[in-house]
Amino acid sequence: MAVVTLHVDGMAVAVPAGAPLLQALTAAGVTLPTLCHHPRLSPVAACRLCLVELEGAPRPVPACVTAAAEGQRLATDTPALRQGRRLIVELLFAEGNHPCAVCVADGDCELQDAAQRVGMDRVTVPYRHPPRQVDASHPLFLLDHHRCILCSRCVRVCDEIEGAHVWAMAERGGRTRLIAGLDQPWGAVDSCTSCGKCVAVCPTGALVTREDVPLSPWPGP
Repeated sequence: MAVVTLHVDGMAVAVPAGAPLLQALTAAGVTLPTLCHHPRLSPVAACRLCLVELEGAPRPVPACVTAAAEGQRLATDTPALRQGRRLIVELLFAEGNHPCAVCVADGDCELQDAAQRVGMDRVTVPYRHPPRQVDASHPLFLLDHHRCILCSRCVRVCDEIEGAHVWAMAERGGRTRLIAGLDQPWGAVDSCTSCGKCVAVCPTGALVTREDVPLSPWPGP
């Protein structure tokens, strides 16, 4: 396997040619906040938190889907990148409904962790307060659309590992939403195996087990 040498924040690192730049960052001891990335799933560059500046590129590139090549020079911690990552996290909070104090994922949430990493102590953009719903039709799990950040981890783990193809993204832009089956209640989707893999990879409190929810009883199917 061919090996290439590139520079991450001035440090020379060697990685296999074509490996994602995230692998080069790890080799250099650099960790960036990520939300859509999962090591066992295909990369989609949805959250854009892993953007880095690549010398010669007209704009920052996502490290999760950009291939390593000989001689590349990357910067991972410039003022523009720090400002961009903070704004991304602010927008994620503003476009959904994330009252952390009453969320079952409080203290175990990757969105919270990302906010701490980027130094976000308040949201400076207007909140949208979208009208969203909770799907409590599944006997074991709950889908809380208020907390969904559209990272697509659940879609990919269900497709690529479980092979059940329960989840998909519907509509576009600000109306994009997670759907089960053919836009059915989750509990009505026959292909769901109730494996819980989607719950395990969810970075927020969007997909949770019923037993983790302190409020009971939830409405049934």
